[in-house]
Amino acid sequence: MAGSATKTVHDIFQSMEYGPAATSSTATAQAWLDHHSRSLGLFIDGKFVRPADRQTRSLADSKGGNVCSTVCAVEDDVSQCASSAVNGYKAWSGMTCYNRAKVLLRLVSILGQHSKCFAELCDLCQASCSPSTLVRLLQYYSSWAQLRDTLITNWTPLGVVAVVVSDDCSLYSLMLKVLPALAMGNSVIIVPGRTTAPPALLLAQLFTSAGLAAGALNVLTGSDMLLGAKVAQNQSISYVTYSGNKQDGVMLCKATAGMGVPISISPCIGATCPFIIFESADLDSAVDGVIETAFKKKKEVHWVLCVQESVLDSVVSRLRLRMAGVKCVGLHSDADRAQVDMDIQEAQQQGATLIQSCAAPSSGALYPPTVLCGAAPSSPFVVSPSPGPLLPLMTFRSNTEAVALGNHSPHGLAASIWTEDLTLALETAKSLSVGSVWVNSHSVSDPCLPASGHKDSGSCTDGGQEGLYQFLRPSCSSSPPLPRSSPVSLDYTKFGTAASPAIIPDDSDASSAPKSYLQFVGGKACKSESGCSVAVQPPGGGSVLAYCPDGGRKDVRNAVEAAIKVQPGWMKKSPSARAQSLYSLAKGLEAKRRDIAVSINIQTGLSMDEAEKEVDLSFARLSDWAAYCDKVQGGTLPIPQSGSALSFPEALGVVGIVLPEKNPILSMVTLLGAAIATGNAVIMVPSQKYPLPALAFIQVLQSSDLPAGLVNIISGGRDHLTAALANHSVIKAIWYWGSAEGCQYLQYTCTSPLKTLHLFCQKNEEDKDGGRDWTQSHPSLLEEMWRNAVQWKSVWIPTA
Repeated sequence: MAGSATKTVHDIFQSMEYGPAATSSTATAQAWLDHHSRSLGLFIDGKFVRPADRQTRSLADSKGGNVCSTVCAVEDDVSQCASSAVNGYKAWSGMTCYNRAKVLLRLVSILGQHSKCFAELCDLCQASCSPSTLVRLLQYYSSWAQLRDTLITNWTPLGVVAVVVSDDCSLYSLMLKVLPALAMGNSVIIVPGRTTAPPALLLAQLFTSAGLAAGALNVLTGSDMLLGAKVAQNQSISYVTYSGNKQDGVMLCKATAGMGVPISISPCIGATCPFIIFESADLDSAVDGVIETAFKKKKEVHWVLCVQESVLDSVVSRLRLRMAGVKCVGLHSDADRAQVDMDIQEAQQQGATLIQSCAAPSSGALYPPTVLCGAAPSSPFVVSPSPGPLLPLMTFRSNTEAVALGNHSPHGLAASIWTEDLTLALETAKSLSVGSVWVNSHSVSDPCLPASGHKDSGSCTDGGQEGLYQFLRPSCSSSPPLPRSSPVSLDYTKFGTAASPAIIPDDSDASSAPKSYLQFVGGKACKSESGCSVAVQPPGGGSVLAYCPDGGRKDVRNAVEAAIKVQPGWMKKSPSARAQSLYSLAKGLEAKRRDIAVSINIQTGLSMDEAEKEVDLSFARLSDWAAYCDKVQGGTLPIPQSGSALSFPEALGVVGIVLPEKNPILSMVTLLGAAIATGNAVIMVPSQKYPLPALAFIQVLQSSDLPAGLVNIISGGRDHLTAALANHSVIKAIWYWGSAEGCQYLQYTCTSPLKTLHLFCQKNEEDKDGGRDWTQSHPSLLEEMWRNAVQWKSVWIPTA
């Protein structure tokens, strides 16, 4: 139009006004904290409780500002919480699987509405866990809540479960235990760490608004790990599980020893993990992965870089190039800086060279990312790394050396393998003693992947279907494994040192002397190293029936040496080959049916008919285990990201078994079959009261085709041999039937190195084996024993 001013697009945009700001219907973290006056109480029976006259614990953000304070619970609060959890368990477990799943799914939508508040609170408390990660957990475990009675038949929830974490544990690790416990129908008491306490309290509030039964989820905050022990002491607690650093886990185990509550720990903080680069790797991607995992991500574990010699120069040059722009990393304290300086000085004295992104400041809590080239596996900064941004670098020549370096650490949490050769990757993954292996990736997690901490990195399995069973028990089980009690006064240094009764020299050759039995070590029937025997009397006393070897620490040492030589080869045998050996063992027992029945008859006083019936059940049980060998295996898992994931069970290693008194042959072959069917070697201690049937079974072992040293039988004082098993560093697990004092001793002692324990207290003559009926062959009981004999490994193989 003539005479009109023409406006450009720029003019129009300049003249436009801003619209109203988008408003959120959800509160921010600051508003939620202000609503609670920045002083958070306990969460009990579906509501916040703030008892009077309680100490508080302050939480600061990354800049030192005050976030909030939490209440330190006392014994009265624990009692109130436990009572609420019992009522909550009755209501929650009484719901149908469908209704429990609906509650967990409803929380997904509620979390979406409050995602901003949750994310801000996690950032403030430095408890990083994104809402999307938590949504994935909820979706996964809600489906298991729906399918529990369909896919996990003949199992029932434990009751009240206590989940305890350390101050440095992540919120993800906490919820990885809370959600499966709830999904299986248990009620949960959370004892969070300093950083996870506020997000845990917020989630408990959101759970209640989603329809969770009051008391099914409770949160008790405290000042230290002793609160976890106070919770465990309550008679209503059925199970305690811990996640965090090893030191606090050991403290919790020692504090709860003798309370009669099963406890498992997952030391997911502070482990040393290998990062292995083969010459066939994409070196640029591998170096990028090194920089990200060792220097940029929040370090919950320590990494050790292992590089094949043929590509060492290429990897080092790429490290120098990539580290040039990396900034200094903040340390927690001046003490950490002093430790870093000490490690650097020691490394240089040992001939190591440094690769640093920049020169190190003369002082302060900042330090540049540093690679220590030329580190030795035995160096202190490799075995016990400092908390700073230090990455030891070691070299290897062959795949065998790479596996040896990767397994050098006492930890067995995870490993990262970089190679384009899939066969090499899978072979290395199978050989590494770790729970999780990432191929051409690192630090990837998903709840569908089961992982057990190998060696010193855990005594339970978390994640996947396998991780659900720690919160379940067979529905046909008549009683819990341990009676609830108070710890007894016990001198742990003197346990098992008392001499066995009725010891005589082993050189007695009088023609009228009763028969002298031998023990079985390394595939040979032999006398004990002590050269002494113990007199065995019939039921009710009377003349001596026989003399049994009085084994001790040296016999256990010899048995372990024989077992560790043969166990790797036995584990690598095909399941069908192990099954044939077990079938052969069953036939050998059937051939010696009369002799074994006579030993049961004269030892226990059972009639010959009853004794023969027990032997018949025994070779049938061995046949059951032979059939189990190749029936239960792992497989591929569906994962949300691109790629493939594998999970498979592995043998524990060397297992010590202190046998029960009831059904001496049937119980022995049941436990023996479970252990060796899965690839373990065993050291068995027969019942001190009824040792003859187990020693007579040696004849069957001698005629079998089992490798020499796979099965060892050592008779003698139960407490003395239990102490020898507990203090041997190679033995991975102990299955124990014995006194309450023995159970307490094992719980206190088997923490360094960590052992997997399955304890049953023989309280009296009528209840000799913790309430287990060995004549039952219920599928869930056999499955429970099978699961006790394996540990799980997950392998993640991503694709483009």
